[in-house]
Amino acid sequence: MKYIYETHLHTIEASACSRTPAKDYIDHMMGLGYSGIIVTDHFFTGNSCVPKDLPWKERIAIYCSGYEHALEAAKGHDFTVMFGIEFNFQGDEFMIYGVDKKWLEDHPEIMEISRRELYDLVHASGGIMLQAHPYRERGYLSAIHLSPTIGDGAEVFNAGNDDYMNALAYDYAVKNNFRMASGSDIHFPMDDMGGMSFPYKINSIEEYCKAFLAGDGTPVFWKDVTHTDTGFLPVETEKSLTEISQGPTLDVIIHNE
Repeated sequence: MKYIYETHLHTIEASACSRTPAKDYIDHMMGLGYSGIIVTDHFFTGNSCVPKDLPWKERIAIYCSGYEHALEAAKGHDFTVMFGIEFNFQGDEFMIYGVDKKWLEDHPEIMEISRRELYDLVHASGGIMLQAHPYRERGYLSAIHLSPTIGDGAEVFNAGNDDYMNALAYDYAVKNNFRMASGSDIHFPMDDMGGMSFPYKINSIEEYCKAFLAGDGTPVFWKDVTHTDTGFLPVETEKSLTEISQGPTLDVIIHNE
């Protein structure tokens, strides 16, 4: 567990559901032992707080400000801040890594394209895309949407999900031979945390993408960081996160794009 990276993090600058300014994450995450973070605010198709009535480039500037503020706050620290996106379709959300602000400015069409088209566009730009919390259930969701034919992996541990939802996601990844990811989905300080562990330091989002695709990352979790000293443990070692205890309560819709 030499280098741990948060892969799923929301800031108050761009995510309507976050209560945390980006700059406030740096000391907090370093104190938990993280070597870096990927800022992944909700894009405009999801729970974004970016005004809808502004020109596209102005909206993108606000959207990227959380990442930029975190990057500035991390200066002088041995802590890597990287940029990512959480993109929503029908309640199913995807983590996008390896694209940047300029890419967003150049592709306003992403608001109208399909999952497959977005995946192909991200790949053409050298990025990767994986499904976040595949079996997440919430009161505002009417179904679970899965896309087993696209994506570079799946998030098998999400600290905001119940154990059975994570176990279903783990089983889904195993059955579809997906690379596995873990993230906290942090919006404010919380008890349970996730992340990806690497045996070497990650210095950029390009390095993260390469390392993830190479299979060098291990999905990890830490239950109740304020009251236990276990530190981060591999997800695969915890039965409650890998063995299905119950099925989904929502209908599951499969998208074969």
